[in-house]
Amino acid sequence: MKGKTKKPKKRWSARVTDSSNAMDLEKDIFKSKDPDKIAASLKHSAEASHRRKASPFQSAMSMLNFYENRAGRNLSKRRRAPLEKAKNKLRRLFGKEEK
Repeated sequence: MKGKTKKPKKRWSARVTDSSNAMDLEKDIFKSKDPDKIAASLKHSAEASHRRKASPFQSAMSMLNFYENRAGRNLSKRRRAPLEKAKNKLRRLFGKEEK
């Protein structure tokens, strides 16, 4: 039995992030520590996109959730905190705050 070579892992989430037909995001926006900047950038990208299938709010929130879910356990509490705050900022920017 000869040693089998492993196939490289298919990173579908990386491909989706890089070549998605949904929105063009600002480079490294999710690495920002400023929730206001993250929310404003996502709002701008969602509103500027003519390729989205949902409303700008839904598209922006989906991209934020997608990033957070794909990072999973590898996302530290320090990195997750601005993303969670950005969700609330995004809701406020689109006038969708909880009543």
